[in-house]
Amino acid sequence: MDLQALRGEINEVDGEILRLFLRRMEVVREVVGYKAAHGLPVLQPAREAEVLAWVGAQAGEEMEPYARTLFETLMSLSREMQEKILKAQ
Repeated sequence: MDLQALRGEINEVDGEILRLFLRRMEVVREVVGYKAAHGLPVLQPAREAEVLAWVGAQAGEEMEPYARTLFETLMSLSREMQEKILKAQ
């Protein structure tokens, strides 16, 4: 496979990642509504630790640090959006 074809494949994967990211952030909107209604804090350390443990186990030894970084970033963006939504209310 040549470089152009590989880049095309990466573009397809990136499109899927973006679609899933946007879907995830829509669910986060629902989560922040639930948290606000039930007086729960945005940051849930136990939940984040649970997610990171799962990610590490699923990713395997070689990819674990990269997968953890990806999910740490996703959760940070989720918290940032939740805080923004709460401030706007």
